[in-house]
Amino acid sequence: LEACGLTTIQSGMDNVRNAVGSPIAAIDPMEIVDTIPVCNDLTEYVINFGKMNERIANLPRKWNVCVVGSHDLYEHPHINDLAYMPAEKSGKFGYNLLVGGFFSATACEEAISMDAWVPEEHVIHTCDAILTTFRDFGARSGRQKCRMMWLIKDMGLENFRDEVANRMPGGRLETEGKDLVDTSHKRRDYHGVHKQKQEGLNYVGLNVPAGRIQAKDMFEIARLAEEYGSGETRLTVEQNYIIPNVPDDKVEALLQEPLLTTGEGFATAFRPNPGRLVKDLVSCTGNQFCALALIETKATGKALAEALEATMDFTRDVRMHWTGCPNTCGQVQVADIGFLGCQTKNPTGEKGNVDGVKIFLGGNIGHDAALGKEVAKVACSELLPYVQDLLVEKFGATRKSKGSLTSEDEVAIKYWQDFPFNSGGGPAVFPANGNGEYVKPTT
Repeated sequence: LEACGLTTIQSGMDNVRNAVGSPIAAIDPMEIVDTIPVCNDLTEYVINFGKMNERIANLPRKWNVCVVGSHDLYEHPHINDLAYMPAEKSGKFGYNLLVGGFFSATACEEAISMDAWVPEEHVIHTCDAILTTFRDFGARSGRQKCRMMWLIKDMGLENFRDEVANRMPGGRLETEGKDLVDTSHKRRDYHGVHKQKQEGLNYVGLNVPAGRIQAKDMFEIARLAEEYGSGETRLTVEQNYIIPNVPDDKVEALLQEPLLTTGEGFATAFRPNPGRLVKDLVSCTGNQFCALALIETKATGKALAEALEATMDFTRDVRMHWTGCPNTCGQVQVADIGFLGCQTKNPTGEKGNVDGVKIFLGGNIGHDAALGKEVAKVACSELLPYVQDLLVEKFGATRKSKGSLTSEDEVAIKYWQDFPFNSGGGPAVFPANGNGEYVKPTT
């Protein structure tokens, strides 16, 4: 792992998670700042160059940090404990600070402005000052009230800021600078082929449906990156791949590769031009591997998205997020439509509960970030007609006529009709030795 630049230090439990930057840092023609050096510095501070930084190894709760590099806010700053936002003050480049964003089973909050600006050279000092304040004053009793926003509320933002300032070089913090992020900017879609700032090179965004990656897929992505690019791959927070540094004369050949087209030989295709729903589909692990998840999420979410694309026409992308339990690792509150796993009454009237979801609407990311609200509880087996109505009413979709359905559409519809609901993510959904193929039951 070390040889590949990977580490397991501080990768779980009550500590700092990996620093997040722009997925197209250093290659984006429109970027404000290359986030790679800053994220690398933050990482080395957290892991102490592979030795572990014991000063911040025992926090009250987990803690997330990101560095924003473009106007698109690919890093989702509003849901991080600390977000560095590019800003200028007195002609000098630095960062404004947002603090306190988080998700939990009992509460979710957007990050708020700390009314603070720090120059580039004080990024690590700031991170350390905030983390040690959280370490020293954060609650350690009830797990659901230990995230940093609870401390900010308990102390009051002004007192929290004063404590952080006292721990900074010189014992002070500058007030907020001029934000360099254009809030009128429309978020760009990174899927497909895009020109890099480096002449003659392109980056290619590939969709990974529901974020499910098999070992065979990963080997193939590595091969494609080496054959068509520079051997580098990138991951996005939406669980998708980006292959950078593809020369102009290699783009078409890359786009014809089986993994990007038919998916033949793989569990599914990683398309550069996915459908309106599959494109932004996000899912947690689900109950195939997570003991906390109440339902299977990845195969169910993919099957529903494909059935909806088979039966509906869209004028816009619709972001759908799935999570298997109230801890909301799938971040359903920022989705256009969120699906939070639960158990609900059997819609057939038979005794006992079945797999279901709580539906969330109204979430958003980017400059108009907002948290969605729960609006309904629906059995998974009843989701197709319910979500079809939602898409018509809220998102301007229309139903396809039966005569317009393609053979591919019919397959997706049949797959949903035959889907093994309530199977617990077992072999009926994920057959052994099947490379993760999402297949319908054989009986």
